[in-house]
Amino acid sequence: MATIITASPQVVEDYQRLFVNRRAYTMQSMRPHPETGRHYYFRPSKKGTDTPLVLTEGTIRQHLEGKITVGLYAINPSTQRCKWVAIDADYKNSMEDLLKLQYHLTKDRVEPALEMSKRGGHLWIFLATPLLAKECRIYIHDLALRLGVPVKGSGLADGIEVFPKHDAIGSGEFGNAIRGPLGIHRGANRRFWFYGADYTLENQMAYLNRLRKVTEEELRRFIAGKEKHELDPLPRPQRVTSTERIPGNGRSEFRILEHIGRVRKVGRNYIARCPSCADSGHDRSGDNLAILIDDPRFYKCWAGCTKEMIRAALGYPIHVRHSA
Repeated sequence: MATIITASPQVVEDYQRLFVNRRAYTMQSMRPHPETGRHYYFRPSKKGTDTPLVLTEGTIRQHLEGKITVGLYAINPSTQRCKWVAIDADYKNSMEDLLKLQYHLTKDRVEPALEMSKRGGHLWIFLATPLLAKECRIYIHDLALRLGVPVKGSGLADGIEVFPKHDAIGSGEFGNAIRGPLGIHRGANRRFWFYGADYTLENQMAYLNRLRKVTEEELRRFIAGKEKHELDPLPRPQRVTSTERIPGNGRSEFRILEHIGRVRKVGRNYIARCPSCADSGHDRSGDNLAILIDDPRFYKCWAGCTKEMIRAALGYPIHVRHSA
């Protein structure tokens, strides 16, 4: 017999304060689609009309008690701000990337909450006050680039998805919704909990309330000097003239992509294992080396290896030209 879960008024109030940034919402269908078998989301409306329903405390209570499943929108169009950032990952080995992000977020004194999901997980970051969606996205996308975590939609079929998915939305627009935590996923027919607390609504909400929330001052400090949220902040290292054709020996210019093996695209960069790190037994995840796609002569090891170290590890040391 299934356990009956009741959401107390305090749990509903806390949930609304943490997760609800606007009253528009979606609902997951109770029955699977007859052809695809999937439980799709839709915008619910008043019976017999096209008037959308608004999210109420009663709706939240039904969601938490497992009677319905709602999807939440991140951005409030009147302010372009959000209360939370959610990182969704459901590809092969995605939990490794989420744990990597979680670890590095804690270095900034950010305390993300990791939620299980059907095929991977969601990492939630809570904000002390609603913050600009654009600035939140800059922070997460920059972190993903530095860690070599793939972002879906940056030329990649698989990767993390960052909610909010837009810098801003127009009046009357909604953006993309994400399944509200602590409800029942209809496709999996189960409830997914946050790691770090016992599996009751009271304990889960108490855990989320205790987490440190990111302030606007902190976020501004995190993104200082980072103007774009797209994965494009790879600093252009100093141009190395010895990678050009070496006079007198007939050899072509050095092409790093011919020597490093498997790469993957992340935004405007290739990501690969740094040869110098590998020689020391490091970079086992294979994501320390970033190479500019538009001009592969520009590359950088995020662990600090110099070009000289990388070239030497590949067996193609940089030749230093001495003045006469």
